[in-house]
Amino acid sequence: MNIPETPITRRTAMKAASAVAAGVVLAGTGVANAAFADAAHAAPLRPSPPWQATLTPTQQAGQRVIFSYPGPTPPDSLLQLIEAGEVGGVIFFGENITSFPQIAAVTQQLKQAQAASPVGSPLLLMTDQEGGLIRRLRGAEPILSEKAIGLSADPLAAATAAGTGAGLALESVGLNHNLAPVLDVFRVPGNFDDEFQRSYSSDPAVAGALGAAFVTAQQATGVIATAKHFPGLGAAARDENTDLGPVTLTQSLAELRSVDESAFAPAIRAGVDMVMTSWAIYPAIDAVYPAGLSLAVVQGELRGRLSFSGVTITDALEAGALDAFGDAGQRGVLAAQAGMDLLLCSARDVSQGQDTVAAMTEALTSKQLNPGHFQIALMRVKNLRDGLA
Repeated sequence: MNIPETPITRRTAMKAASAVAAGVVLAGTGVANAAFADAAHAAPLRPSPPWQATLTPTQQAGQRVIFSYPGPTPPDSLLQLIEAGEVGGVIFFGENITSFPQIAAVTQQLKQAQAASPVGSPLLLMTDQEGGLIRRLRGAEPILSEKAIGLSADPLAAATAAGTGAGLALESVGLNHNLAPVLDVFRVPGNFDDEFQRSYSSDPAVAGALGAAFVTAQQATGVIATAKHFPGLGAAARDENTDLGPVTLTQSLAELRSVDESAFAPAIRAGVDMVMTSWAIYPAIDAVYPAGLSLAVVQGELRGRLSFSGVTITDALEAGALDAFGDAGQRGVLAAQAGMDLLLCSARDVSQGQDTVAAMTEALTSKQLNPGHFQIALMRVKNLRDGLA
């Protein structure tokens, strides 16, 4: 299936310039984390006043953390943290949304709090609007699931319509970021991805082409797209859910690259703004760390081999797959060390985000996190958010 050429957008151009300045593209893949420790980042960027130069370490750490909260009303504690400049964004779930007017009022409230903060960049306001069963804005586009799109009479047209529909639906209520599309290539009918119709196809060429069409159409509406779950969860069995516990996927390196990773390549060429990593372990790449904690995956495969220069985001830090890696703050620091830009705290608990910000601040000030590498990640996030203004 042919992929149409995609014009270079302002956001894509900013990402390319950021990548060149930061020197983030690496050569070499498939080795242990330690081998990437020195090569993972180039020389640090100098802070660009007034944004970074005027932010405290806690505020800088906060720009890399996505918060969540329970119920339909944002708590005062979250609003105060936003006004203090210590929040990078907010993720919304079904329990946060009772109607379109209600969530539109909430996003306006959060934007007003952000306007009072020392951070000029817009908040990332995100949700999962994949299509079909996975839609936090119930009743809104995309109506079709990814599986239904893949089986439709004109899949490219359907994927394009779904991307446009998702973007317009989110933009209409003040959201600017969609954690979609899923680019996992399912292997067996009824497995983890296919059970909820979250995979376009078992053919990586088809999945890649349809994902790129969705990304291109949605980002044309001004809403950020996120390709997930790199390097792919398509081989996971029905009961292999990283939200609940550890998952190890044993494909060979050749299969991972030719099937799972290849589905992400068209979206990356199309200028997808963001990539979310999975929490599965892939022994062919890294036998110890889940993908989102692995330099070999993030810096080697994603940035090095596939030349992705945009923003990376973790899956949920509270996932059961990470039980062996400490609390939310410790997990966040490990993810940042691996090269993840944004940390997703989605337990519907503001304190989870606070704990992660505190751990990131301590790691930054103690230089457990390399300050130069930290600034590179921060600038990638800033450039993306400024493109929303």
